[in-house]
Amino acid sequence: MRRREFVQLATSTAMAWPLAARAQQSERVRRVGALIGWPENHPFTQKSVAAFAQALRRFGWVEGRNIVIDYRFAAGDPRRYKTYAAQLVGLAPDAILASPGSSLPALRQQTRSIPIVFVLLADPVGQGFVQSLARPGGNITG
Repeated sequence: MRRREFVQLATSTAMAWPLAARAQQSERVRRVGALIGWPENHPFTQKSVAAFAQALRRFGWVEGRNIVIDYRFAAGDPRRYKTYAAQLVGLAPDAILASPGSSLPALRQQTRSIPIVFVLLADPVGQGFVQSLARPGGNITG
């Protein structure tokens, strides 16, 4: 074997190693918590949950394959917000969805480290949840 052939063989083999190793590793399943303010059977809730799952699928996240979503439906009850926020944080998710923003105080009380993404909050800066829209700071963003 000539030197040029040896270098080509060694290079192509070395380049294939990371691909083979990556293919053998199982994909880590991510966990997301979702604290929803409406009742589970409300039409708006059902449409929102379906739209959330569809948006995740567009980015390659499929429930049961590489993501688990733990939903809690507070139905506007302040006690449920607190209870469910504690439950979700106890599950140690990779991130939590707060929808609407009224679920945010209970979640913020439970964690300052798990990323929280809020939706449907009119003035997060004015309410003191984020420092600014451009640079929210902390673990809360929208």
